[in-house]
Amino acid sequence: MAGAPVIRAEHLGKRYRLGARGRQSSTAGDAIAAAASRLLGRLRIGRSTEVSDDILWALDDLTFEVQPGETIGIIGRNGAGKSTLLKILSRIMEPTTGFAEITGRVGSLLEVGTGFHADLTGRENTYLNGAILGMKRAEIERKFDEIVAFAEVDRFIDTPVKFYSSGMYMRLAFAVAAHLETEILVIDEVLAVGDIQFQRKCLGKMNDIARHGRTVLFISHNMEAIQRLCSRGMLLDRGRLMASGSIGEVVTKYRATERRLVDIGRFNARGRSGTGWARIRDLRLVDIAGRPVPGRPAEEDLTFVVDLELHNASMVGASLRGLILELVIHSDQGQPLVSLMSIDDEGVELPSAAGCRITATLSGPTFLPGRYRLNAFLGIPYREHVDEVPDALEFEVLSPVHPWRPYELHSSRQIVCRKASWTCTVDAPFAGASVP
Repeated sequence: MAGAPVIRAEHLGKRYRLGARGRQSSTAGDAIAAAASRLLGRLRIGRSTEVSDDILWALDDLTFEVQPGETIGIIGRNGAGKSTLLKILSRIMEPTTGFAEITGRVGSLLEVGTGFHADLTGRENTYLNGAILGMKRAEIERKFDEIVAFAEVDRFIDTPVKFYSSGMYMRLAFAVAAHLETEILVIDEVLAVGDIQFQRKCLGKMNDIARHGRTVLFISHNMEAIQRLCSRGMLLDRGRLMASGSIGEVVTKYRATERRLVDIGRFNARGRSGTGWARIRDLRLVDIAGRPVPGRPAEEDLTFVVDLELHNASMVGASLRGLILELVIHSDQGQPLVSLMSIDDEGVELPSAAGCRITATLSGPTFLPGRYRLNAFLGIPYREHVDEVPDALEFEVLSPVHPWRPYELHSSRQIVCRKASWTCTVDAPFAGASVP
């Protein structure tokens, strides 16, 4: 039988008025009325009946529980309400309706450097964050060396964080949130700005946290990371809880929902993240005539065309030079299959220009017939993620027009189809052997 939950939310709702600016109460009566309205909102069961074009319900009547030691992956499209939910659970904002009861201290990392003061040093910010979380100084001191070692900022720990790079900021912020002794760790998709090596390090740390019985809530568009880390999932859509259960079942439902929304063969930038000063403007699969197509036969080449551009025109002297483009093809279930990188042998160097078009061709035959997804990355591996777009393109590999194999292309023979160069020689002792 399950014990007492560490998080219990009932009829949780958060309403925003679009275009409205907050104003201070002009009179004591206004202040009392506003306070009474907030109290009634919390006591109200379910959603307000107020409906208007300028009203947005970021969260709408959420009820759920989280048990101690669970690792929960919270997934959904951009604007689904994921970050709003974590902000409420972290006590950064108040709900409009319903309530959330939380047992234990919460360590949260919702934005890069949340809770950091730019003029304070890394050391001072570590102690400040610990104090905000309710830690005693002795607790922070016990973990301090471990935090600095994980963040790899020992040379700069006494430097004001305003002089840190985004990567250094990220490493220290995560290290503080993950190492201080909180019962619940809440992580938004901030790891996307870190390099691949650091992401793996963070996922390993979160795995370690979960194994020691602490509760983890993790938002990510990376379904591979979500499935590797989490045991249970919650799917949000337009503020509502659409599914809750085992992570495999929830991810499957999310992908089915996305499939209905995604126009196959068209660039999908909804989940993009990164520093954003340059970006992928368009990405498409083309046929031999260069025309965009939703799919290609299994025996034909896969040719992807990618348009890149500077997104921040105010950056004087900036260009695409030095950036790297990587395309990773995934199966429909999210398993990475092939990585194509612009700096591989016979690759290309991005120009000193504000825009360019790159063509990448994977020679056929390629994959078994079916649907595939393409993740796109623009940046400098291990240093900066400038633009990362998961599920940027969904495309199909079609059945061969001219089959080259006498057997059906079947998943029992794996997913990738290739033609090898074959030779056959006769062993020397048998070269002159007579045939009986």
